[in-house]
Amino acid sequence: MRPSNRQNNEIRKIKFTKDYIKHPEGSVLVEFGNTKVICNATLEEKTPRFLKGTGSGWVTAEYGMLPRSTNERMMRESKNRQSGRTMEIQRLIGRSLRASVFLEKMTDVTVTIDCDVIQADGGTRTASITGGFVALKDALIKHYGEKDMESIIKSNVASVSVGKYQSNIILDLDYEEDSNAEADVNFVMNAQHELVEVQGTAEKNFFSREEFNQMLNLAEEGVVTLIEEQNKLF
Repeated sequence: MRPSNRQNNEIRKIKFTKDYIKHPEGSVLVEFGNTKVICNATLEEKTPRFLKGTGSGWVTAEYGMLPRSTNERMMRESKNRQSGRTMEIQRLIGRSLRASVFLEKMTDVTVTIDCDVIQADGGTRTASITGGFVALKDALIKHYGEKDMESIIKSNVASVSVGKYQSNIILDLDYEEDSNAEADVNFVMNAQHELVEVQGTAEKNFFSREEFNQMLNLAEEGVVTLIEEQNKLF
């Protein structure tokens, strides 16, 4: 039995609170069980220098954990003193969200997604990607209008973790499971079950091709649930 008493294929309770912060063009509080992340989208009519003259838009992301989002207080990170983990996660979020849109249709527009973890219990990057898409879509609707979304958004994207814990393949690891897992794999997928990115590692021992296929199947189930929840907001 899992520490949370969930079934192996059972995702944590998922909750989205849209318009959580009033100032951004898009905002959502996303909750994966006890993991809580605020995702804010800022839309600006400008693009990075490397896109100058192309007419293309851009989507980027920043990620951070607040000092008491974990059991013990961590140091607040500055822009110039980010850990390797922080930089890796925010790049993952950015890549994942760029995959969800037609950048060439976002003419000279940049959307920055800020993902701030206010409470961590495992899966902060998967929650950030899943909530980040909601904030991104919300900002794009407010800027372009609902009717133009089909030409701008390729597909929903969402992310979930799957791991090997006590020799069992389980969906959506919380912190206790993640910190003791034999393997941990994060999947980012679209609504058509196509892969955007896979990040995985064996923590204590190898895992087999058969076990990876089981993980992929569970990830598909989890992403279906997450995208259903995203779609309820629009």
